[in-house]
Amino acid sequence: MKNMVLKWNQVSLVKRILLGLVIGMVLALTIPEATKWVSIFGDLFVGALKAIAPILVLFIVMHAISKHRSGQKTNMKSILVLYALGTFLAGLVGVVASYLFPVTLTLTTGAEDLTPPSGIVEVIQTLLFNIVDNPVNALINANYIGILAWAILLGVLLRNAADSTKDMLENFSNAISTLVKWVINFAPIGIMGLVFNAIATNGLSALLDYGKLLFVLLGCMFFVALIVNPIIVYLHIRKNPYPLVFTCLKESGMTAFFTRSSAANIPVNMRLCEKLDLDKNTYSVSIPLGATINMAGAAITISVLTLATVHTLNVEVDMATAVILIILSAVSAAGASGVAGGSLLLIPLACSLFGISNDIAMQVVGVGFIIGVLQDSCETALNSSTDALFTATAEYAKERKEGENMMIRSSKAS
Repeated sequence: MKNMVLKWNQVSLVKRILLGLVIGMVLALTIPEATKWVSIFGDLFVGALKAIAPILVLFIVMHAISKHRSGQKTNMKSILVLYALGTFLAGLVGVVASYLFPVTLTLTTGAEDLTPPSGIVEVIQTLLFNIVDNPVNALINANYIGILAWAILLGVLLRNAADSTKDMLENFSNAISTLVKWVINFAPIGIMGLVFNAIATNGLSALLDYGKLLFVLLGCMFFVALIVNPIIVYLHIRKNPYPLVFTCLKESGMTAFFTRSSAANIPVNMRLCEKLDLDKNTYSVSIPLGATINMAGAAITISVLTLATVHTLNVEVDMATAVILIILSAVSAAGASGVAGGSLLLIPLACSLFGISNDIAMQVVGVGFIIGVLQDSCETALNSSTDALFTATAEYAKERKEGENMMIRSSKAS
């Protein structure tokens, strides 16, 4: 038994996940009545990731900040610029695609009991109040903005603490990181359960009525992931971006696709950054922050579904309003919660820009939940994989500039 476990662990995690994916599909097609018994593995896996992620963020950030030396530089400014640029361009892609391939909707019901934010001020206000949230409450509710704020403050205050205190933080950080590795090793079984549940419960027939809408949504997401993001990466690192892009999609995007939660994928991204040998002082902050504010997929969902509503109602859209929609989609996406379907509740906010009533907008949200089995999965995969991609891009760009500067100094010296 021990030898079997060792051999299993020697197989690449991606290959094991693909095996779990295939087994989940086969079981869903052959014994769909076993939903409760197989899908529990997926629920346990996502639950374990969500349980450990807040504690991981708190201790790893506290430890990284407490060890941070004065004058030591991080890449956070560059990463924040990349996050903002990527989200804005994703909103732009969504708007342009909606003009090139206009979609009309068959409106549905089922989302009337949800309460969307009343305006962009409420979205920003919620973010600000999350920053000053009670630390215990932030941990319980997985409020990563609040957790980050407390972890950074405590880390700064502990920079002058005794070495024994810093060693204790390091021990906690290492122990939780080991727990994360244990949880991620169960990803193949967890994804088997998630795939089984998705196919057995939802099926794919409900998606056929919204084929054109899905084509535009998923087309935009694939375009951003495979064209826009690689261009951004190339402009920073000046070499072939696709090895890094595909690594992030494979290692991070695959698990995010099935968990459908950027927050649950934080431990996966942390492990990927460690594997890429990135600076822990940077990625310990940029990854949980990205899970909250780096939402390219959400910007696409908001802009495409909003303009689909506009086309359905034959509302005229001028260029100025389209530009405002791009900006609003990007800003609103940064306020979307990192849970399944979090971006859909921001659609009424964008629809209000065109004078569309909340009643109609909530019917569009209902459409979003119907196609969510694919839309939200692809959206989360794009969002979460981009967190790791841009964190790595900023560090590699910094190394490239330092190398160029060294060459310039050596040439001047000679």
